[in-house]
Amino acid sequence: MTLAAGSKLGPYEIGAPLGAGGMGEVYRARDTRLERTVAIKILPAQLSCDPVRKQRFEREAKTISSLNHPHICVLHDVGHQDGIDYLVMECVEGETLAKRLEKGPLPLEQVLKYGAQIADALDKAHRSGVVHRDLKPGNVMLTATGAKLLDFGLAKAAVAPASVATLTAVATPMTREGTIVGTFQYMSPEQVEGKELDGRSDIFSLGAVLYEMLTGQRAFPGKSQLSVASAILEKEPAPISSVKPMTPPALDHTICRCLAKEAERRWQSAGDLARELEWVANSGSQAGVSALSSAGSKTRERLAWISTVIALLIAAAFAFVYFNKPAPQVQVVRSTILPPEGGSFIFNGPVGGAFLSPDGRSVAFIARVGKVTQLWMRPLDSFAARALPGTEDASFAFWSPDSRNLGFFVQGKLKRIAVAGGPPQAICDVDSNRGASWGRTDVIIFARVSGEIRSIPASGGTPQRVTTLDVSRHEGTHRWPYFLPDGNHFLFMAALLGPSSEDNVFYLGSLDGKESRILFHGSSPIAYTMGRVLYLADNALMARPFDPVKLDFTGEAVPIAEGVQFDSIFSNGIFSVSDNGALLYQPGRGSRAHSLLLFDRTGKQLGNLGESAPNSTPRFSPDANSLVFGLITPNSGKVDLWMLNIPSGSRTRISSDPLNLVAHSPVWSPDGTRLAYFSLKTGNRAIFIKAVKQIAQEEERWEAKEDAYVGAESWTPDGKFLVLTERRIRAGARVALLQVAGRDGPVPLLEVQGASVDQGQVSPDGRWIAYRSDETGKSEIYISSFPNPKGKLQVSIAGGATPRWKHDQKELYYLAPDRKLMAVELKESSGSLQVASTQPLFEMFQTTYVTAAGVNQYDVTRDGSRFVIDSVITDEASAPLNLVVNWTAELKK
Repeated sequence: MTLAAGSKLGPYEIGAPLGAGGMGEVYRARDTRLERTVAIKILPAQLSCDPVRKQRFEREAKTISSLNHPHICVLHDVGHQDGIDYLVMECVEGETLAKRLEKGPLPLEQVLKYGAQIADALDKAHRSGVVHRDLKPGNVMLTATGAKLLDFGLAKAAVAPASVATLTAVATPMTREGTIVGTFQYMSPEQVEGKELDGRSDIFSLGAVLYEMLTGQRAFPGKSQLSVASAILEKEPAPISSVKPMTPPALDHTICRCLAKEAERRWQSAGDLARELEWVANSGSQAGVSALSSAGSKTRERLAWISTVIALLIAAAFAFVYFNKPAPQVQVVRSTILPPEGGSFIFNGPVGGAFLSPDGRSVAFIARVGKVTQLWMRPLDSFAARALPGTEDASFAFWSPDSRNLGFFVQGKLKRIAVAGGPPQAICDVDSNRGASWGRTDVIIFARVSGEIRSIPASGGTPQRVTTLDVSRHEGTHRWPYFLPDGNHFLFMAALLGPSSEDNVFYLGSLDGKESRILFHGSSPIAYTMGRVLYLADNALMARPFDPVKLDFTGEAVPIAEGVQFDSIFSNGIFSVSDNGALLYQPGRGSRAHSLLLFDRTGKQLGNLGESAPNSTPRFSPDANSLVFGLITPNSGKVDLWMLNIPSGSRTRISSDPLNLVAHSPVWSPDGTRLAYFSLKTGNRAIFIKAVKQIAQEEERWEAKEDAYVGAESWTPDGKFLVLTERRIRAGARVALLQVAGRDGPVPLLEVQGASVDQGQVSPDGRWIAYRSDETGKSEIYISSFPNPKGKLQVSIAGGATPRWKHDQKELYYLAPDRKLMAVELKESSGSLQVASTQPLFEMFQTTYVTAAGVNQYDVTRDGSRFVIDSVITDEASAPLNLVVNWTAELKK
């Protein structure tokens, strides 16, 4: 059937016809959504009922969509309308090789150039398991940027050469032995005989095409299909030297080897053929000259050398013209990627992200569909993304250098998974992360929430520390590591212990033990690609020239994208780059709305208590009538401490020193009359105490040392002591007691060498203390006796953070790594506690800031009936990703 100009197939408006063949008709069309010109290939309605043709058509769609190569025509879309199946492909401007051959043979340099490009495209197809089976001049388009291989409509799954593996063939109506599919003049002998084919059949066909490109004549001419088939099976083509005497002998030999009757005598891979053609192009006609000489003929030898010299001059002339031609302009291509249907991207805080594969062919991202959050992968030449089973609740991901595997963090473990399929494999235990990178030496480096960067073999093992916190700079964490190409050096960010990010810096580190070197001030993820370091500054993505060999900058930074999503709390930005010039980022300003939501034990929302700040650390008063929390001061970006009277809804400001994007971490006294909280009012990290039911000045109780961060966690039931967390540089965190009325400093209570112990919560009767520790490599909740810790009971099952007591001590609550609120039933027997049962209450899916690291983003009333949760309310996660291909081309303008 013929489609009328102006008619539509889906969103595509049909234009002029481009051609027709046995497998369908091709039209120029306009994509009305993206305003671009495309080519549409249709299978006519009257042929849709032919199962063989339709099966080939469907296979063509699947085949082309799996191939991503600069010299293979790109498939954009597939569709069906009014009984018509159609493919939407790249509209390639140029002329077919068949049309060009009507004018005669091609110049030598074009034969070598196009031949190498076609061979490289075939190599990609063969390595993807596809044999073209219909390679001919009509299926090669010559464009301004080179050759394009078209029409995989007759392609089939490839099999290994018989010389390599024993084959068991299963006959099908499409591929059974004896079925001849293709164009006779370019068929291999095994194809003429209807035998099983592999990639070497395409190599024979390419040899026939190269022969015709070079000589202007077909390698196997004939007046009928029978005579052509007979020539392919029994005859050798006329020697190229007799038709084109000045052909380089090496090229003559290369083409003859392509046309060997036995597949075993041909080039065994298209990649080898491509490299051979490139070598001939770079070597001129000298290569293989001895093939023309005979042992007893000096005259022929002299003629051969004369021919060689002449050919060298011609080749040099062609090379001069070719290499002095202006390079074709590279086009910047922009597009968007949407989240899965019915789902949203997860990009909040330290959790989630989108990650381009190094080869630029795929993107992985974390998305939530319903209540399931997991890792997804989508080839960029496909419209379909697929979830990766076994990655539920993943919090960050990163690619292997070969783009075949993904590493990710989930529920207290670092794991890896093959994107082609298969279950995840655990690498090591690790609490919540701040980024990771996979180097070319098969080593993974990763950053924990606090502390230095560690390395581990990708196959698993024991993590080793590879960076050292700078005590003199008050560094508290190293994060967002990114390997450079040498697999030894890497970039990372260092954040300070404190509220300000102005003094955060980027470092250059290495696996070989050399001291890390500060590069410049900055606070975001950092990456390297194509001679440039990328990072964020004021929501702008910057690119700065960098020499990965000299390990130094070679120029100044320039912005390449504005308004990139950035979370200043965690210094995390949403961008990713590939090794081939692709850039991915999410636009946005990081302005997510936070609210304090009230829930019952079943997860039913009871109300919204109003706006809050990120990391607001809400805490109920003992009578549950008041709530203290952090709130951002308008137009300042700083966090104040406020108190909400829940029955009346009135709010009162408590603190007098807004902090820069960190929480005051307030805790109530047992009688509900005072608050203890963190402050920087004096210029250093200190604990202040303030009465809340009378007009009174806040009083400084304790100022921490310069190399430590201090925060209040709870108040002992007798009101005499504060339970603190002291987080010391390079020494981990510990739980300490601070006498409220005294002058002395805190006394250590719980500490484990080389681990972090924090979040201490004394039981209502003052006999027990619940706390979090990562001494096993995983964040877990424990209970020990108080005030003299003896022994310990592990309460959490598979990771946990933020313990909270019920007033009768019969329950302890904590947050699991999968964001479920857990309730642990406790029983006392013979002076010790036992876990009677553990059950999940509900999932805190409203907030994605909550991680096993233990930020205090929830609280519970003393009777265990109501929970307040600092929740993210935003549509921003559903915003599309921006994909920019060839982004470096803009830097040259």
